[in-house]
Amino acid sequence: MQFTIRKEAILDELQMLQGIVEKRNTMPILANVLIQASEGTVELTGTDLEVGLRTHAEAQVEEPGAVTISGKKIFEIVKSLPDGEAVTFKEDRDLMMRVTAGESEFKVVCLPKDDYPQVPDPKFESKISFPVSALQDMIDRVFFAIAQEQRYYLNGALMVIKPKSLELVSTDGHRLSYCQRPSPEIQPAKELRVIIAKKTLNELRKFGEGNVEFDMDENNLFFRIGARTLISRVIESKFPNFEAVIPKDNPNHAVLPRAAFTDAIRRVSLLSAERSRGIKFTLEKNRIRLFSSNPEMGEARDKLDIEYKGAGIEVGFNSQYILEFLTTIGGEKIRLELKDENSAALLKPEDEEGLKSLYVLMPMKI
Repeated sequence: MQFTIRKEAILDELQMLQGIVEKRNTMPILANVLIQASEGTVELTGTDLEVGLRTHAEAQVEEPGAVTISGKKIFEIVKSLPDGEAVTFKEDRDLMMRVTAGESEFKVVCLPKDDYPQVPDPKFESKISFPVSALQDMIDRVFFAIAQEQRYYLNGALMVIKPKSLELVSTDGHRLSYCQRPSPEIQPAKELRVIIAKKTLNELRKFGEGNVEFDMDENNLFFRIGARTLISRVIESKFPNFEAVIPKDNPNHAVLPRAAFTDAIRRVSLLSAERSRGIKFTLEKNRIRLFSSNPEMGEARDKLDIEYKGAGIEVGFNSQYILEFLTTIGGEKIRLELKDENSAALLKPEDEEGLKSLYVLMPMKI
């Protein structure tokens, strides 16, 4: 195998593959990238057996072929070369890759392509596509609430594809984050519900502009954006019934200035208990008071003038959980709906356009 390619053309693709290739070396070949050269194109593939990425770049191919090489090492080598250089890759007969650019020369040990895991090849027959920027905005709204635990079906977000609508939802058992985007361009043959792994969502956040095409088979989800295709194994489990968790008739309503509320929580949380991060919120007529205490450090208080209709309520929440929601949404005002101090609260932007966001948060004893 031998091909020549511009540094920038292959560096961008190797950069994308860094988040995919296996770094723990459970199988040595999973730390490698499969390079296949043929007819003016170089195809690069990386996988950890759960998530894979296949990408293409134009190249001058002198000799077709395929081999696997350390994803991290080849990225570091190409990155170290001067900008604008043409880089030549040539596989020697002894499974050694010779990389040259100008006066620079490297030799890197390879592994046979036959040992590399098979990565599924999608057909993209569903004809489902939507702007990747819209999907990335939605991922930001739910990513922070994804669980890290043994219930693997919570270690991702549920994507619901309906005619003219796209939804994402995540939960860790203490909170639930939901967002929905009107998408007239989406016309699936039937409603689809799939759980997307957290790692896959994180890789989708890195993709550039354009439309993402979506398809799936029995075992895998496929996302194609330009020359890049992301492959993710299906999480075979049932996601919790999130519709039943969202409160419908909380009678006590507050409208708060988002920026001022965020700043007040940040201040008061400075003296909250480090483990629980708990803050006590007292809602009364047109005012909210915030309080935290830590026996080892002291206590903090603050208050804001707000719009509030309802009974006086004293309720505790994890301040970090609220801040993560407030810092990912837009709009100037936030709506807080409560039933009582023991029931789930509902938060949502009061004046944000485009995306519909909801956040369900369980209270805590303080």
